[in-house]
Amino acid sequence: MADVRAALDRRPPLPVRPMDEVPALSLPGRPARPAAVLCALFDEAGQAQVVLTRRSSRLRSHTHQVSFPGGRIDPGEDAVAAALREAREEVGLDPARVEIMGRLSSVRTALNPAPITPFVGRLERRPALHPNPAEVERAFTVALVELIDPEVYREELWSFPDGTERAVAFFELIGDTVWGATARMLVELLRLVTGS
Repeated sequence: MADVRAALDRRPPLPVRPMDEVPALSLPGRPARPAAVLCALFDEAGQAQVVLTRRSSRLRSHTHQVSFPGGRIDPGEDAVAAALREAREEVGLDPARVEIMGRLSSVRTALNPAPITPFVGRLERRPALHPNPAEVERAFTVALVELIDPEVYREELWSFPDGTERAVAFFELIGDTVWGATARMLVELLRLVTGS
């Protein structure tokens, strides 16, 4: 956890990355609203662990996909408050027990052209996770060191409609695959911490 904090403290101002500029497809009749997510970390046996969820099949989009707790920002709400509120609603994390250490670059998805802002938060200990079945099918944790294992992490080169090719990250966990926006956020966090 000390390595994560040090990496966030020494990072320069957030640049706009090429992947953040990928034009997204907006679905008709669905206004785009900014969102925020919480990358909640805690130390266990000297290893930083991250809280992840598998989204419920009851949701309108990204069903069964692995993500961080989070969701859309309500009118009049700031992004940090939204991330903490959603983490409480989705998995029962007490906002008072989360120390926000920093943020990662905002990302966009094909279904929502509005930015998703990830915040990195520290928990004092392993949390008791209580998944809300309306939103979360499964809540679980994984060690950051496991995510850099060559048996877990891989990239594929994808062609996009604008004619460009980009690397798309995947984390193959037991029973789940992390990809898309969540994988991009994890890659950024891991690169910060490892200095690569």
